[in-house]
Amino acid sequence: MTKHAKIYDSLHMGRSSIDLYANDIGSPFEEIQSFAAYVGGSPTNFSVGARRLGLKTALLTGFGEDPVGDFILHFLNKEGVETQFCPRKPGYRTSAVALGIEPPDKFPLIYYRDNCADIELSIDDVLAAPVAESKILQFAGTNLYKDPCRSATIFAAELAQKVKTEVVFDIDFRPDQWHDPRAFGVTVRSVLPQVDIVIGTDDEINAAMLVDVGQISLTHSQISDTKVTGDSDMAIKALLAIGPRALLQKRGEDGVRLHLKQDDGSIEQMDVPGYPVEICNILGAGDAFGGGFLYGYVNDWGWYKSARLGNACGAIVVTKHGCANFMPTMPEVLEFVEDYGGF
Repeated sequence: MTKHAKIYDSLHMGRSSIDLYANDIGSPFEEIQSFAAYVGGSPTNFSVGARRLGLKTALLTGFGEDPVGDFILHFLNKEGVETQFCPRKPGYRTSAVALGIEPPDKFPLIYYRDNCADIELSIDDVLAAPVAESKILQFAGTNLYKDPCRSATIFAAELAQKVKTEVVFDIDFRPDQWHDPRAFGVTVRSVLPQVDIVIGTDDEINAAMLVDVGQISLTHSQISDTKVTGDSDMAIKALLAIGPRALLQKRGEDGVRLHLKQDDGSIEQMDVPGYPVEICNILGAGDAFGGGFLYGYVNDWGWYKSARLGNACGAIVVTKHGCANFMPTMPEVLEFVEDYGGF
């Protein structure tokens, strides 16, 4: 990547929350007896994961003037994430999430985002943040579902392009936050021309390109609340044609497939294997991957090794109870990969 004289390695914009994780692993949600309180929210998780590895990270999110905001800020400040650009929003609440854990494939989560402070991020908040002083601006799809955060995020991406800050977009499709997945796709495609690198699962990639790749006849009732099926290869080609130069396709235990656009318009594919582990909780693994990838990318590790580091971080976090609180440090990652022959 091109080096710039920047203060921060990465600026992360978007959702933050208190995450209440069920202590009763395997219990149906209605039978949960207690929860552990952690910190979450996709861009917030990214900022902590990259910081623990060694990047200098800053966060742009909104907090209410409430004890939940104090809880999150206390954690982030201890971690060394720069929080001076995170405004308190009087009259709004810091977000919360409640999560169940039923391995191997049931992880129900309920968002509490009514009257939410981070949705109130504004263009003025972006102008007060160090977009030009950061090597990377990273944000998530949950930024885009409602104004003023939606327009502030699009503005941030436009500004980043002008000041040569690379833009990384984690699709982060949450069906319950959109009235129609096709609306999600329309909104995502409006910002893709300002994005350099996209990260997402098959479901998320299909959701982002749903109408664009010829599935306009699908009605909302024909689309699952949790999955958007389709031709992922066609969707990837259509997505990259809009502007991004790379797409990182997360494939769970199979690792990541890199789709890298070449100067002649062709797309190079590269499979980066994961690390097989026993799963405790998949929530937060993608954010751990993102933090690990960004560390490698900023430090010129190359696409393959950067993604391999991301895979290692994700594999470690799926064995843990929560998200941000369990992001690995570099010594922990190096010890983990030693048993697998390294990166």
